[in-house]
Amino acid sequence: METLETLLEAIAPTTATSREILNPATGEIVGHAPVHGVADLDAAVAAATQAQVAWGSKSHAERSEILVRAADAIDASAEALAQLLTREQGKPLNGPNARFEVGGCSAWLRTAAALELEPEVVVDDGENHAEVHYRPIGVVGAIGPWNWPMMISIWQIAPSLRMGNTIVVKPSEYTPLSVLALAAVMNQVLPAGLLQVVAGDREVGARLSSHPAIGKVMFTGSTATGKAIIRSSADTVKRLTLELGGNDAGIVLPDADPKAIAGDLFWGAFINTGQTCAALKRLYVHEDIYEDVCHELTLVAKAMPMGVGTDEANVLGPVQNKAQFDIVANLVQAAKDSGARVLLGGDPDPEQKGYFYPTTLIADIDNDNPLVAEEQFGPALPIIKYTDLDEVLTQANGLEVGLGSSVWSSDKAKAREVAARLEAGTVWINKHGGVHPLIPFGGIKQSGYGLEFGVAGLKALGVPQVISA
Repeated sequence: METLETLLEAIAPTTATSREILNPATGEIVGHAPVHGVADLDAAVAAATQAQVAWGSKSHAERSEILVRAADAIDASAEALAQLLTREQGKPLNGPNARFEVGGCSAWLRTAAALELEPEVVVDDGENHAEVHYRPIGVVGAIGPWNWPMMISIWQIAPSLRMGNTIVVKPSEYTPLSVLALAAVMNQVLPAGLLQVVAGDREVGARLSSHPAIGKVMFTGSTATGKAIIRSSADTVKRLTLELGGNDAGIVLPDADPKAIAGDLFWGAFINTGQTCAALKRLYVHEDIYEDVCHELTLVAKAMPMGVGTDEANVLGPVQNKAQFDIVANLVQAAKDSGARVLLGGDPDPEQKGYFYPTTLIADIDNDNPLVAEEQFGPALPIIKYTDLDEVLTQANGLEVGLGSSVWSSDKAKAREVAARLEAGTVWINKHGGVHPLIPFGGIKQSGYGLEFGVAGLKALGVPQVISA
């Protein structure tokens, strides 16, 4: 069992240079992160290549048993990991935040270990017998974001290792300590060389996506960076799983119960203080219940305490970094300048320590306003009134992204009809943003391609081989 102090000691930099990591809620020093370079990445890939031979030769059952023990190690150090995550990322300990994220790491790892992936018999007609098997790719490179640094890393690590690959992870420069600590805990159990973290800059990321010994890259982050990875991976024809930007729409039908859905609407939009790729970012509400939804949602939002994550009472935290804070502030200001109605928030305290942007609800806003058309990725939600279903579907589908979306209605049959017309990788009904380790997840359009989770996620980390006799 680790403590916060022993975790920080275990990941203390051994590199010639290091940098301070600051708490986005307080500005205090959390710890020091190593500054790895391209040479460090090359060394990690070489070690991973060597370790993969023995790991790939193990059976699925043998690998799964080791992964379960790694999940046990995470559980044993769960509180220390959550305390570090809160300080580095900013999210509170409680609510669907730091402790929730660490628990999700263990759960996803156990699920990946328990999944069965048997050869698929595709033809067996007496003359031909053909089976599809999935073999390890080799070395996987993973690039993660700062919003859910531990959880999304596990989404990359768990299926990679389960399928017999080794993995080299490059965490966000904003949240390297959390990923380094997660790997340190897991590496108490895992054989050497299987899981390595290289805490570098964009140059390291560029080398990872073009490295000739890396057979697949998994990336969660912005669409712009995803496009750069596609280009840099082309010469080596790498397999890719890309979970890119989203600007998820939710459509509330006129038969919905405003009071009943308000809580789920709130958490669909404001989980992790709005810093989630598949969060609800545009809410379209029918004119018949528009004011009631605005009222009920405002009541829920007012009751949610925001503050320093180590305070057990808080469920909302700061924006993780200054650059993202400025994006949120500028988009909300554009909405205010346009004459949109501020239901709540929209006016950050300039004296407030940390990157706290108040929970913000904006009503009576045009669909082409920047706060609607651009992904805010923070604690601000635009609420757009509509009258015609066909028109609102056109608006919801009108952007170049398509990660998630939702329909809210008391009539599930009607909701399913509307859901089928939405252009998104996942459409939720009467909820938004919930993911499950057995349910495939991925985007369409410029929100990326490839599936994660479940058996589909395992297959994406293997090379299909057909054996035909």
